[in-house]
Amino acid sequence: MKKLLYTSLFIAAFISPKAIAQYQPKNTSPEDIKKARQWVEKTYKNLSQDEKLGQLFIVALYTNKGEDFISQVRNIVVNDKIGGLILMQDDAAREISLVNEFQQKSRIPLMIGMDAEWGLFQRIATAHKFPWAMTLGAIQDKDLIHQMSAKIAEDCHRMGINWDFAPVVDVNTNPNNPIIGNRSFGSEVPNVISSALSYSNGLQDNNILAAIKHFPGHGDTSTDSHLDLPVVSHNIERLNTTELAPFKALMDKGIGGVMVAHLYVPSLESGKGIPASVSKNIITGLLKNQLGYKGLIITDALNMGAVANKYKPGELDALAFAAGNDIMLFSQGVSEGKKLIQKAIDKGEIPQSRVEESVKKILLTKYFLGLTQYTPKNPENINSDLNNESHKILVQNLYANALTLLKDDKKLLPISGKQVYYIPLEEAPYQTFANRLGSNVIIKKASEINSIPAGSTVIAGLHKDNSTAYKPYKISAESKKVLADLTKNQNVILNVFGSAYALKDIDISKISTVLVSYENNDDSMNATADALNGKTKISGRLPVLVNDQLKAGMGIDLDPASPKNNK
Repeated sequence: MKKLLYTSLFIAAFISPKAIAQYQPKNTSPEDIKKARQWVEKTYKNLSQDEKLGQLFIVALYTNKGEDFISQVRNIVVNDKIGGLILMQDDAAREISLVNEFQQKSRIPLMIGMDAEWGLFQRIATAHKFPWAMTLGAIQDKDLIHQMSAKIAEDCHRMGINWDFAPVVDVNTNPNNPIIGNRSFGSEVPNVISSALSYSNGLQDNNILAAIKHFPGHGDTSTDSHLDLPVVSHNIERLNTTELAPFKALMDKGIGGVMVAHLYVPSLESGKGIPASVSKNIITGLLKNQLGYKGLIITDALNMGAVANKYKPGELDALAFAAGNDIMLFSQGVSEGKKLIQKAIDKGEIPQSRVEESVKKILLTKYFLGLTQYTPKNPENINSDLNNESHKILVQNLYANALTLLKDDKKLLPISGKQVYYIPLEEAPYQTFANRLGSNVIIKKASEINSIPAGSTVIAGLHKDNSTAYKPYKISAESKKVLADLTKNQNVILNVFGSAYALKDIDISKISTVLVSYENNDDSMNATADALNGKTKISGRLPVLVNDQLKAGMGIDLDPASPKNNK
């Protein structure tokens, strides 16, 4: 490639080819890089082969699986000298205490990662939830996404986490995708790129490593890779313009990690059924050689059904390393994997230089993340630190900026000062929205629509279950019937508190006003009610292609109501 993929041109002058990291903090000087290189070379030289191999593995730490499980992790940290941990559910204070302990027991500082795509709430229930990527994709001011991930970075530092396995850069072109969906910024490549870059920069500008995922692209799949192996059957031309495009655009932006998916992509891998995560053609051939990526390459979790059901623990790790991965995430067999990798080295199947390349990249990244001066974290007050007023203010602003007005034919908005009826539909809580709307709004049950005077303005709120990002988005037949009945005599404002895909098979031709709020939680409902009352601007744009009538990029700006109109 004509363009070097280093974060700065002068890196190569100071660091040997086997000690290149894609990530470095802002304002890193040549002298800083020289010191980093010296630490890496000295540290690597003093490691035994067993310690070098240990750096290649990250295992999971749960606090909701009991003390026996934690003891097993403790033994792996001490005996197998692993490179890092991925924090899973559930107790933040306990996790901090264990990370402090394990860092103290480790000769080489541990990399501590977490899946925190929508903040630490993804794993820590007491933390504050940030919006899903699909919601963020509707926001036009991408600096707000940077602000969000900077706040996530702050929360990560508070926990002793230094690697957020985010953002997802999969282009979600399949509405029926069971595992990406809300985790994607949308169906349009440029929006995915700009949103993901803002997210990544917000992390890395604050010294938390990012990882774009899931290479080479998980957006058009109909199988959950946690359960089985998805197939992406597109040709090279389509892959280049859609699936691979965000990765190619972002790889020269200093992003420190790429996570490789458990996908079978026949156009990129001729071996039948070989997942990308263990494909040398895809990882070494495409990602490293053709695309020139120099950062850390990490597998998706190796306990996922797409691969765990087909390979033995340890065997899978060895295959993943041989394919070109630097780090095996969520390893289920560290000691077995180390033995098999060493066996392959002894037989000449894997060169020792591969170990040197990966371990030096890992060490250099750890140095740049400040792990050589690790300071223990204080577990006290952690829950309030991860969930306070500063989170609430930021998150409600994000939801407010995501709101997308798709039509308002009869100019029903804003509703402030008008008598309006509100009918909650679907299965999820709605009371926060009802409370915030104001006293001029009368709540009615679906069974009471006949009691609403003809010609009234009626908000129909489709409140979908927001408990996970993977809940079905489709609207029930009962709700569709209520909508159809309402449009016969009323002026309807349809408000979707769920995925925009919910509109895929809803006839909105007779509905005056359609507003998409994307999610159903207190922050989203409060932000939506304020916008309906004319207190905040509506400016979001649809991030996905829903159907022939509702295309990505659609949206109407609605400015806040003037003081006169608010009387």
